[in-house]
Amino acid sequence: MAKKIPQRMCVGCGEMNDKKVLIRIVKNKEGEIFYDPIGKANGRGAYICKDVGCFDAAIKNKKLEKVFKQSIPQEIIDKLRSEILNE
Repeated sequence: MAKKIPQRMCVGCGEMNDKKVLIRIVKNKEGEIFYDPIGKANGRGAYICKDVGCFDAAIKNKKLEKVFKQSIPQEIIDKLRSEILNE
């Protein structure tokens, strides 16, 4: 029997995709928001396609802020954006 591949929804475009092809962004207990390359960091996770357009849509529509229930500083947005571009 084939192993089930976990599905997650992109917060930018809203499409369901395999967990492995999405980028995970995490907010930990200290309130730090960061890119999680391994997908195993503790904290609240949000998934985004490896597409800057999806990331920009999530920022523009404040979807990441809704998921993490806090505003996201511009320097963190810039850092996440560059990490997505480098993926």
